[in-house]
Amino acid sequence: MNWISSVLADPAAIASILAAVAMFATITSVMLPVLKGDKLETRLKQVTSQREKLRRASREALERKSLKREDNGKIGKISSKLNLQKMLEDPNVQQKLTQAGLRGPRPLAIFYFCRFILPFAGALLTFVYIFLVNDLGLNPQMKIGAVIFGAAAGFYAPNLYISNLAAKRQQSIMRAFPDALDMLLICVESGMSIEIGFAKVGAEIGSASTELAEEFQLTTAELAYLQERRTAYENLAKRTGHEGVKSVCMALMQAERYGTPLGDALRVMAKENRDMRMADAEKKAAALPAKLTVPMILFFLPVLFLVVLGPAYIKYTEMKAGQ
Repeated sequence: MNWISSVLADPAAIASILAAVAMFATITSVMLPVLKGDKLETRLKQVTSQREKLRRASREALERKSLKREDNGKIGKISSKLNLQKMLEDPNVQQKLTQAGLRGPRPLAIFYFCRFILPFAGALLTFVYIFLVNDLGLNPQMKIGAVIFGAAAGFYAPNLYISNLAAKRQQSIMRAFPDALDMLLICVESGMSIEIGFAKVGAEIGSASTELAEEFQLTTAELAYLQERRTAYENLAKRTGHEGVKSVCMALMQAERYGTPLGDALRVMAKENRDMRMADAEKKAAALPAKLTVPMILFFLPVLFLVVLGPAYIKYTEMKAGQ
């Protein structure tokens, strides 16, 4: 304590201490940016690393979903040997399969194989039932017509199945699409790129709609893999086949081309899709009374008649028995 008091009493010692503190502060202020490093460069490196990681994952996803590979299974080999794709060519079948969520060469080979074999199976089953089991009282011409009808039903059955599957998948996508747009808007406005936004929303929306999560992940892969981002948006619109998704993809393409803010476009599209979902719900609610007419006639009216006329019938039988 005596030493400290003596130092504080000496003006030269105080001046030396202040000079040392000033020198330390000067050196620290000069060297601090060097020691701290460049945050922008570090952040850009992190973004680049994340982008390359996403690009590799996207390429692997596209390779797994690729349509250019050949189906080496038994059905694929049979379809290739019989050349069913050329014999039963349908220009819209690929788009229908994609909208139904069936990608790759195997579903295409199975579709053409079923389209080839089911007419014979339908005709054979109809022939066996009508000619051997129960003729239903039909004349020969009607029996032949029934066999032809069975063959036609077998031919169009794969198309009907694919159409129903695509419709169910589209409904699942559109139920969660407005919420997904809201989440994508939050991601974009928080500073994320559109690729990372699609990847984030695709990971989060899976609990509400697996189909929409799959479509968003594929779009993320295509945005990182394809040369033109416009093509990725067009593919998303084709895979879903819904007007709401097409309008959103068109807005994204215009924002990409003209440089308009993505947040404004996504906000407007999210509101429109919510209104569209509400309009669909109101439409279903308005059609409910008409759909309930037949069940009410079949199930409610007979019971109502029994309740109303039952006591009168019982009274009538008692009066008749008393006479």
